[in-house]
Amino acid sequence: MTEVMGVLAALLACAVMAPAVAHVLELPGKLRLSRADYSMVQRIYYPGFTIAGAGEFPGIIVAAVALALTGTGGPDFPLRATGLVALAGMQAVYWLRVHPVNGFWLEGEDLDRFSAGFFSFGARRREAGRGGSVEWTDLRARWESGHAIRAALSVVAVTTLIVALA
Repeated sequence: MTEVMGVLAALLACAVMAPAVAHVLELPGKLRLSRADYSMVQRIYYPGFTIAGAGEFPGIIVAAVALALTGTGGPDFPLRATGLVALAGMQAVYWLRVHPVNGFWLEGEDLDRFSAGFFSFGARRREAGRGGSVEWTDLRARWESGHAIRAALSVVAVTTLIVALA
């Protein structure tokens, strides 16, 4: 049972690593965009990346179960614990760094009721970046650096969870 849960945790970690790394790979091109073009590009992420991100929470649960089934004295316990912490860290970075600015990029977007509620949760005021105290480039830097941190954490999660299986 422990091996099955470990494989499942590693597969879920791979699923959340792909979009996290994709954000980092597109960064050099996105930094060349004007505000209008950058805002337009940001809107294409929804709902696709949102669906991909939904795998994080189940990944955390499965990794936690795999960790709970592993004896604390076993050689793979520290690796699975590290993988779990990295997955949880991805969630923390999303909710504390990335999510608060998502509403800015989606301003004026026609979202369904669920999506509108999700993206407005904890979002910065829409006025930010429109002559307010925060420039759009600051929001871009926060969003992009948050995804870079998430990508690094996802690589740690995948690596440690796979090595734990060996």
